[in-house]
Amino acid sequence: MTRTIGLVIAALIVLTGFSSAAQAPERPPLILVSLDGFRWDYLSRGLSPNLAALAAGGVRAERMIPSFPSITFPNHYTLVTGLYPDHHGVVNNTFEDPHMAGVFKMQSKEEGWWNEATPLWTTAEQQGMRTGTMFWPGSEVELGGIRPSHWRPFNPGFPLDARVDTLLSWLDLPKTERPGFLTLYFEPVDSAGHAWGPDSEQVNQAIARVDASIGRLVAGLKARGIAANLIIVADHGMAAVPADHTLLVDDLVDVSAVHVVFEDAVLGVDIPATDAGQAAEAKLLRLHGHATCWKKADVPARFHYGANPRVPDVICAAEPGWLIETREGAARHHAPVRGEHGYDNRDPLMGALFIANGPAFRQGLVIKPFPNVDVYPLMATILGLTPQANDGRLADLAPILAR
Repeated sequence: MTRTIGLVIAALIVLTGFSSAAQAPERPPLILVSLDGFRWDYLSRGLSPNLAALAAGGVRAERMIPSFPSITFPNHYTLVTGLYPDHHGVVNNTFEDPHMAGVFKMQSKEEGWWNEATPLWTTAEQQGMRTGTMFWPGSEVELGGIRPSHWRPFNPGFPLDARVDTLLSWLDLPKTERPGFLTLYFEPVDSAGHAWGPDSEQVNQAIARVDASIGRLVAGLKARGIAANLIIVADHGMAAVPADHTLLVDDLVDVSAVHVVFEDAVLGVDIPATDAGQAAEAKLLRLHGHATCWKKADVPARFHYGANPRVPDVICAAEPGWLIETREGAARHHAPVRGEHGYDNRDPLMGALFIANGPAFRQGLVIKPFPNVDVYPLMATILGLTPQANDGRLADLAPILAR
């Protein structure tokens, strides 16, 4: 008798849809937006009213501290894995691996370059949530047979408005296909900063341009009645580089005796076990003035950098506003570099934008600087996902969540 009543009740639940799962409120989508190179203080220039409104109605950080090196690919992967570059393996925009052939470049899509960590979109897909990535470093890579449900290969010529509209179109899909976690990426501010410097009119124009795209996104969400959670970040800031602020490695050591892996704001050099190589290493380690060099094991602990096999034998960090390059590397620039990043991640010039707005967040709050590894556990919590092991601390950002 009891079993019969139970079966009848179960059937009624199925027929009427009154299961506990059906009654659970649907989570608002979370949209992670990257404004590449948008330094934290650009917000005060009065050129980004849409961003300013989101900050005023939500949460803004005084600045977000990028991971070292403060460059694009390492920090974008940090934001979606919660791991320092030393731990997720994308240690620079260009690097090598002792166990892999070739060189990692920003166009590299082979899984082996990326699989030292699991990005949030992969975790979400594994846990039953669809995702959509409208550009993000690493999002084009198939990891363990998994890609985002919706994604686009990076194309810098793809108009900003079309990027927004593509993302919004994914939110128009039927519920079973609609992503719960989405990413969006804009690069004009970074590009203008490199070409013209952070204090240029071109950067100001780029700020206004990406702000208009944020306005388009907000208007599109409002028109659809979607109260999304928005986290708007930058990967790093930008420092001005005067014309005569380049240290040429060729003038410091015999470059033919070493292997330069990467250069610009941070120099990475592998040292062969030869007398000439050891002599070059000794000269680099004695370097003073506008750059400091360490053996990888001696990189200061606060950088969380140097343990990964992909990090070269010697790391040299230039003083903000300087470059440290080979003559060959300097020649590859088609135009003068007037702005650069990659420097000490705690330098305010490297500080990044952070704004959070939506039903998950408090309103009218300004918080102290925090490391960008914290963004990952925050996002996992908002999405109700079980995160991968990470270097972030949810406790640092828990106070920004609405109660």
